[in-house]
Amino acid sequence: MTLEVLLTNSSFVLGSLWKLRINIDCFKNEFSEELVTQASIGRCFQLLDYFKIDFKNNQMIDRVKVRLLEDDYICWLKFSELTHNAFKIEFWKAELLSKEQIFDRIPSILDWVKAVAEISNEYLWGGTIGPNFDCSGLVQSAFASSGVWIPRDAYQQENFCKNVSMDISSLDEKLMPGDLIFFGTVEKCTHVGLHIDNGFYIHSSGVSNGHNGIEIDCLFPPNLGNIASFYRSHFRSAGRVISSYQS
Repeated sequence: MTLEVLLTNSSFVLGSLWKLRINIDCFKNEFSEELVTQASIGRCFQLLDYFKIDFKNNQMIDRVKVRLLEDDYICWLKFSELTHNAFKIEFWKAELLSKEQIFDRIPSILDWVKAVAEISNEYLWGGTIGPNFDCSGLVQSAFASSGVWIPRDAYQQENFCKNVSMDISSLDEKLMPGDLIFFGTVEKCTHVGLHIDNGFYIHSSGVSNGHNGIEIDCLFPPNLGNIASFYRSHFRSAGRVISSYQS
């Protein structure tokens, strides 16, 4: 029987691969407390860098830069939280899914996100574990719940998807359950929702012009309240997930 090698100072090797035994917060850089994503139990990562500094007031910054393997997302973790909470793996390979396999999983993806919406929640920038999510974290986690990995951020998801339409006037004829609906400015995608059916989509929106959590809105009249109207006015495109992310 092979013993697990746990991550410690002595087992730390740049480039090595590890698997999480806990949920953990991930930060923007070595100094920041800004949450950019979260990694759940079972996610795998590669060690890229290590930063440690002691200040005169006995404060210490002890961070590890990692690449999350499922989506290639690069972020920083607190080493104190990571110690003994990850075990070494020798290799990692993304699961290659066909378009048909992904389509077969759409009903379970939608069931998952509807169930999550029933739990008390609020919008959390960087949230991917729940009960609190940001918009793209909710969408990524919904697909991941059925073993389908897509990129982390909304603009990345828009680029990853097969484009369905950029014309909202004819969109209702083209949308399928499980499609992603993207919002933002002409310059950049800033928000994403998951299409359920008949123009209704589920999304996690913030306090400003949003619900401060997960709700269902509609793209089309007559089902347009103030928030739905706001997002309709910022529609960019709709896309379809036809492949799983390959690291």
